[in-house]
Amino acid sequence: MIAYKGFSPGLVCRGYQFHMGLNVTDMANCRDNGFHCAEDPLDCLTYYSDMEDSEYYIVEAGGDIDEDDLDSKIACTHLNILKRLTEEEFFLHSLAYMVDHPKRRWNSKVQKDKGEACNGYALVRGIDPAATGELNDILAFAKEDHATGNIIQVALARVDGRKVLPGRWYGVNLKERQVSLI
Repeated sequence: MIAYKGFSPGLVCRGYQFHMGLNVTDMANCRDNGFHCAEDPLDCLTYYSDMEDSEYYIVEAGGDIDEDDLDSKIACTHLNILKRLTEEEFFLHSLAYMVDHPKRRWNSKVQKDKGEACNGYALVRGIDPAATGELNDILAFAKEDHATGNIIQVALARVDGRKVLPGRWYGVNLKERQVSLI
């Protein structure tokens, strides 16, 4: 199963040194042991919230798998580390997860309708999502259909000081398929 995992720099998690490729352990119990990862990339931010001091990877979980009922966290005995994600890739995977699972409980990192960036990002979901941030923050948008609540468009931008300016509010322009000032 494809999942996501956060690490301290250098593929370290709770003192354990992982390596790219397959990592194996004996037992998987979500509350006690095993290699932990999450189906929803955003759940990684619960455990590794500082994006500047964390690394995020796409992984393949296998072997014995134990699920947690608190969020999408799982524990497994086989963890194949596939690829380190850039911040932009991490949020694109997060938006894709939201599109694929529109009716699941929202992650606490998702803001409704309007949001200001915190910890380097703003992820906003709604009929007309709007976000603002400071230089280098990521603004991620999930535009919903007003009738169904399904996500009909996603967009991502980095506050770069040229096209996307600090302190300005941005939203999703459905016709032009891009982020624009509101």
